[in-house]
Amino acid sequence: MQFGIFDQNDRGPYDLTEQYEHRLKLIEFYDQAGFRTYHMSEHHQTPLSQTPSPGVFLAAVAQRTKNIRLGPLVYVLPAHHPLRLAEEICMLDHLSRGRLEVGIGRGASPHELAYFGTDPEQAPAMYVEAYNVIKQALTRPSVNFTGKYYHFEDVPVEMKPAQLPHPPLWYAVPVPEGAAWPAQNAINIVCAGPVAKVREITDRYRAEWGAAGNSPEAIPLIGINRFVIAADTDGEAMALGRRAWPVFWASFMKLWKKHGTQPRYARMPEDFDTMVAGGGAIAGSPATIRDQVRAMAEAAGASYFISQFSFGDLSQEEVLHSAGIFARELIPASRERVARAI
Repeated sequence: MQFGIFDQNDRGPYDLTEQYEHRLKLIEFYDQAGFRTYHMSEHHQTPLSQTPSPGVFLAAVAQRTKNIRLGPLVYVLPAHHPLRLAEEICMLDHLSRGRLEVGIGRGASPHELAYFGTDPEQAPAMYVEAYNVIKQALTRPSVNFTGKYYHFEDVPVEMKPAQLPHPPLWYAVPVPEGAAWPAQNAINIVCAGPVAKVREITDRYRAEWGAAGNSPEAIPLIGINRFVIAADTDGEAMALGRRAWPVFWASFMKLWKKHGTQPRYARMPEDFDTMVAGGGAIAGSPATIRDQVRAMAEAAGASYFISQFSFGDLSQEEVLHSAGIFARELIPASRERVARAI
């Protein structure tokens, strides 16, 4: 089992300059504590993200860390010019000395795409075309592509990533049938939602991987993502969650409420107790965190557990304490590293 971080970078209790510095220091801690990868989302025109340009933020992260891998989860491909994004990927991979992980997707919010002048109904087809263009740009000396949305003829490519043929790819899978394509293309996956649904996805992924003639030992990472609050006692952890969750939920829902719509897949309850009861969050003492994370990962069939420690109005100190407990309890040989980092 490996462990990573997911971060929405939603609006918190600090002004923006201070939030950025706090977050960078927090990621320095994740680096020293032994987490595998720092994953971040991409969102626009919403308090759900204060870092709408993943490349800019990750360039700063790359200079403040040494070991932790980093990457968007996901780049919203219809919001980017594919040739421009391929260049950014190459730059970030070299700036991080080969630590980039590239998540790809069409975007979860139709409203954010519409603000950019992109028809959300066209986003799935745009995503497929953009992915193929980016794959060419990362792996070939020139790009030649003709589609409905993009057309490129003999475009020279002067940059290649540090990791050849390209950095590891990630894809978020909300339903079991969505596991076939990433399994067939050796793409890492991450899942949210109920544990039973995640297990259906992970089982399908493994079946598709095996059906393609691949070795079980070479299978990509299969991730599950959960909100996590660790504290000295179960009661303290739940109290922190009950305070912070409404702030995060308001940011998450702001655009959906503005437009009178609901998320298609990422449905979250308004209260933290229901979130915990449904398995979307884990909150508790060191022993509770250790036992529940292990049990959940096993039940879900996941090989990679991704924690979202920062959300809502949780303070820097509260998040550091939470992540430190998690690392000491679950990351092998992390106790001394965590003690030095805090």
